[in-house]
Amino acid sequence: MLYSRRTALQLSAGVASMSFVSCAGLAQTQTFPTRNVTIIVPFAPGGSTDLTARAVGEHLATTLRQNVIVENVGGAGGMIGTARVSRATADGHTLLLHQLALAANATLFPKTSANVERELSGVGLVNYSPMILVGRKSLSANSIQELSAWMRQSGQRAKFGHAGPGYASHLCAALFAEQVGTQVEMVPYRGGAPAMADIVAGHVDLYFGPPVGIVEYIQSGLIKGFGVSSKERVAQLPNLPSLVQVGYPKMEIRFWQGLFAPTATPKPILEKLNAALRLALADVKVTDSFGRIGFTAFAKDELTTTAADRLLRAEVARWGEIIHTNNIQAE
Repeated sequence: MLYSRRTALQLSAGVASMSFVSCAGLAQTQTFPTRNVTIIVPFAPGGSTDLTARAVGEHLATTLRQNVIVENVGGAGGMIGTARVSRATADGHTLLLHQLALAANATLFPKTSANVERELSGVGLVNYSPMILVGRKSLSANSIQELSAWMRQSGQRAKFGHAGPGYASHLCAALFAEQVGTQVEMVPYRGGAPAMADIVAGHVDLYFGPPVGIVEYIQSGLIKGFGVSSKERVAQLPNLPSLVQVGYPKMEIRFWQGLFAPTATPKPILEKLNAALRLALADVKVTDSFGRIGFTAFAKDELTTTAADRLLRAEVARWGEIIHTNNIQAE
């Protein structure tokens, strides 16, 4: 095939341009990180997101040969920390460790929340746990079937405690009530700990939460366990049925956590961070720390940057529909 001199020059320029981009990307990867990496946790210290960030961050520091600092920037349901990361310089040095509420906030706070689908890019999914449905010890129901029947009784309006508007405990409660086919009274708290305290004290009827801080209460008999939001039973609580298996198919819910960066972060840097995260999730010390709080690392085929972006988009759509259907509003 013959090319004109002009065409040949154009092709040469294109190849040179691609080579420059390739070299620039390689240089970015080789030099990154050049300073401390900060993982923003948009919640208070001590929760599952904070504990996950610290376990992952310690391993990332070793792999990246740079200090990794976990900074708690709580407030507004996680939006303050999220906004800080979305507006940070997109060079991989500022990251966000967030969870399911990140997707819900996109619908709950459309005017004030960062547009997470446009302003954040996935570094990788980290871990997940089921949500556990529990109730006060004095409830007359002792099984999920008895609980559902009790909730449907004429004049009955179960009090569902939750950690705040748009949190996983709130969304699960709304979806479960929809599945049971009844109305409930939502009782908001400033976090999961005070909600659990009132379940133990018998001031509210029901609560959905992750395993940390719940399993021990069930095992000690201080509260009743009714089911888990997974396809199958979980090893920690073998006597609790899967809500999916007992007739509530929409109750397959993973309380997931993932690592994100500002959306303009160069792909070579995202891939380097993703590779470092994969190494962390392959370390038994890290996964054992997840197990102690009831979480499981995502499978290898779910650890790509693309998988993180895909899950976030799917969750924004899923919870957005549930929020609209149930008229859930932020306070």
